[in-house]
Amino acid sequence: MITKQSKKDLLKDLNRRQFLQTSGALGLAAATSSIAEIVYAQDKTILKIRAYADMRSLDPAFSQGITDEEIHSCIYSKLIQYKPGREWSWELDAAESIEQVDDTHIKFKLKPGIMFTGGHGEMTAEDVKYSYERILDDALESTNKPDWGSLKEVTVDGKYEGTIVFDEPYPPAWNIALPYIVGNIISKKAWEEAGGKVDTTTPSTSGPYLHKEWQPKQKTILVRNPDWHGGTAAFDEIHIFPIDDENTAQIAFESGDIDCTRLSLGAVGNLKASPPENSTIEEYPSLYYVWVGMNVENEAMADQNLRKAVQHCIDVPSILQASYFGAAEASTGIIAPGLIGHRPQSMVPPESDIAKAKEYLAAAGLDGGVNVTLDVLNKAANVTTAQVIQATCAEAGISVEVNLHESGAFWSLGDSSAGERYKDIQLILNRFSMAPDPSYATAWFVSDQKGIWNWERYSDQEFDNLEAKAKATSDPAQRDEMYRKMQDMMEESGAYRFITHEATPVIYRNTIKPAFRPDGLPLLRSFTGA
Repeated sequence: MITKQSKKDLLKDLNRRQFLQTSGALGLAAATSSIAEIVYAQDKTILKIRAYADMRSLDPAFSQGITDEEIHSCIYSKLIQYKPGREWSWELDAAESIEQVDDTHIKFKLKPGIMFTGGHGEMTAEDVKYSYERILDDALESTNKPDWGSLKEVTVDGKYEGTIVFDEPYPPAWNIALPYIVGNIISKKAWEEAGGKVDTTTPSTSGPYLHKEWQPKQKTILVRNPDWHGGTAAFDEIHIFPIDDENTAQIAFESGDIDCTRLSLGAVGNLKASPPENSTIEEYPSLYYVWVGMNVENEAMADQNLRKAVQHCIDVPSILQASYFGAAEASTGIIAPGLIGHRPQSMVPPESDIAKAKEYLAAAGLDGGVNVTLDVLNKAANVTTAQVIQATCAEAGISVEVNLHESGAFWSLGDSSAGERYKDIQLILNRFSMAPDPSYATAWFVSDQKGIWNWERYSDQEFDNLEAKAKATSDPAQRDEMYRKMQDMMEESGAYRFITHEATPVIYRNTIKPAFRPDGLPLLRSFTGA
């Protein structure tokens, strides 16, 4: 739990230098103890990089977003991969050629001679078919099934040739499905021998690196694959360290323990003025979205008037000042600027309106005040955000009790398969990663995602129908209108208070040549030595 302060006192106390010193020290010993134990052999080239969360699964059907995909993209092959740079594009990987021949058919031809490890033979079109279609299998219950949209099947047209067939047009195939998690190609033979499903180990891979070791909450080690079809990987090993907090990661960087990390927004000014020796800072826009969600099935939060009172209590500009040092903009929804479906403005202004919040409380019969809980991942920016929310909600008579959780506990809170803790969620501060298509934002809030990623347990058939229609529509203007309407519906429900898309400053050593997506997220397979 964290203590309460008034909004005025809180903002006064959040001196930038104090904030960095305090938050950076929290959890530092735990986060970096494993790093200090590494002994580096002089004859090895090792890339040491920070991930914001620990690995969850090596199965593309069950991976948990970008932190797993950073590993997957190193150990598996896809038909195409995201191309590093400032503009969203893709490049060939396992595919020798690939083409959209009409609205519902994509033809591909594999490069001959791509070998799976463990003696599982050459990659063929049968492996592509198996990899994609298994995610559609209802019996598997893949959490990533929405990424494939209206995929119907993959036909095998020859040893290396195949056709990806959709029931209806699916434009996100090119910027979500194929170059991201569900586009990873696995060995049919290896997976069937393993029972059709894996967890934190994998029976066979084909990418530039092999998965050597996972030490939970400490590090993941990848080693060079000598048989990679793309040539020779740049590093003998990649060591990935899960460090939740950007300020803690910064200290690890300055201590020489990691080579690259995302920075906190509050650190950028000082570091640009006085950067660590032999380092480079770059700034990227972000696709992440941060919001406060409210569990509509919780007994207290089922009252829409209470939810709307909370919406109007939360002062987004204060959060941006305190948690993001004025370096991030207020969001208008879950879809970032520059993407189809971005709203020019939200229905609820970013500034708090305490008078209106009190009106909603009165309508809920709670004008005497109410107590609610807010679940938060324990990292510096989140804790500060929670403190601001406490302070502004208190002005309307809403007392917020903040529950802090470490990474493993937090990311299972809304998972109904992990027990019944999801029923206790009232308010939750959340942050999701994003791919460069609006469907990747909205897919997680449909009714079928309740108890998986839809922790607000929001359910609206019109929303579900729009979500399905929007990702099957080829006309950009029509898609834009539908995605804007979906965000209107989310906000009107009272279950969402949109905060920010953040920004992505990164720092790296000049001994490496990094490769980033246009949103600043690392593409580890493309990192090289300087």
